Amino acid sequence: MKKIILSFSTAALFFSGCKTLNNTQKGTAIGTTAGAAAGALIGGGGKSSVWGALIGAAVGGGAGYLIGHHMDKQAQEIKQAIPDAQVERVQEGINITFNSGLLFKINSSELSEEAKANLEKVATVFIKYPETNILIEGHTDNTGAADYNMDLSKKRAYSVSNFLAAKGVGSNRFEIKWYGETQPKYPNDNDADRAKNRRVEVAVMANDQMKQQAKEGKLN
Repeated sequence: MKKIILSFSTAALFFSGCKTLNNTQKGTAIGTTAGAAAGALIGGGGKSSVWGALIGAAVGGGAGYLIGHHMDKQAQEIKQAIPDAQVERVQEGINITFNSGLLFKINSSELSEEAKANLEKVATVFIKYPETNILIEGHTDNTGAADYNMDLSKKRAYSVSNFLAAKGVGSNRFEIKWYGETQPKYPNDNDADRAKNRRVEVAVMANDQMKQQAKEGKLN
């Protein structure tokens, strides 16, 4: 029981300290153990499992600082490439949220032409930074049957990953997940918030090679 309390306390201290740190410093502030605890807390609500994955993957220390600095540059390029998406630096990674209204029509997993243009731009950035893994998650609102929404979220996630792969992003870098209506970011009690929950989220994080380079101080 004491171990559980310690983990939750570590996570709480981390979140209270985040407000005073910049993005790169946040990569230094948390180690792997604390990151896993914080990730478990985040996955429970408010933030999606993407945040949990990013925080749980944090290396921390000097290596985390170098990775965070590297991700700052990549995040800025992604923001410039796709200004309609929400791009956030989380620990040593990047969280990209595409509102499905920008990607798909309601009840559809077919990418719009605008979505294809935006994804082609972000694919260029991903190709430029090959030392990262890419997590892609599909989500829906709670309209319709739960099993239908689960299948729809899967199709949407794969629509994004397949398009990126077709544009030259290595498919071996992808981890693809889907959650249907089970991970809303907003209450599903009005049309505006339901639209925000119909989304695809992308997490960009260091792969093992990048982490090793950072630990050896060789990451440019």
